[in-house]
Amino acid sequence: MFRNLMVLSTGELVGIIVAAVVALLLIVFLFWYVSAYNRLQRSKNFVEEGWATIDVQLKKRYDLIPNLVETVKGYAKHESETLQAVVEARSYAMRATTVSGKIEAENALSGTLKSLMKLQEAYPQLKANANFISLQEQLLSVENEIASARRYYNGTVRALNNRVTTFPSNLVARRMKMEKYSYFELDSEEERQNVKVRF
Repeated sequence: MFRNLMVLSTGELVGIIVAAVVALLLIVFLFWYVSAYNRLQRSKNFVEEGWATIDVQLKKRYDLIPNLVETVKGYAKHESETLQAVVEARSYAMRATTVSGKIEAENALSGTLKSLMKLQEAYPQLKANANFISLQEQLLSVENEIASARRYYNGTVRALNNRVTTFPSNLVARRMKMEKYSYFELDSEEERQNVKVRF
């Protein structure tokens, strides 16, 4: 074989070397492309897992709200506007289908829950109700789990968004029609405050 190479002209030898280099570059590119595709797909899966965890915690919150509203209703009959706002915000949040719509609805629901919790200051007998206290503790626990799930989700969104927007993985992301995801952020300064639970 070595003798056959010696018989080749310089032009033929250069052609073989160029073809070998092009083939090697194509193999390297293909390997990189598949690797970048898989990293983007894994990142997307982590984001979806994070959102599913938030969704589970939000479901727990939705299940608590009717019980909380009914308990408050027995003591705070004159607060029908506040109770109605909570019920409507819960319903709106449950109907939201997109991530950005869900985030907006959840921020509104958090605001109405804060106003519901403030009612205990005006109704001392409500503050002493064992059922209300138990529901408050459960709500506080769920809120903490939502905050934890939100941190995980936002971390996975940051990692995915970095891959979607930085070169060269953005070339693969564009080909996959993958776009940046929204963070689950709080909209207002009031919503950034924890739900206050006082006994």
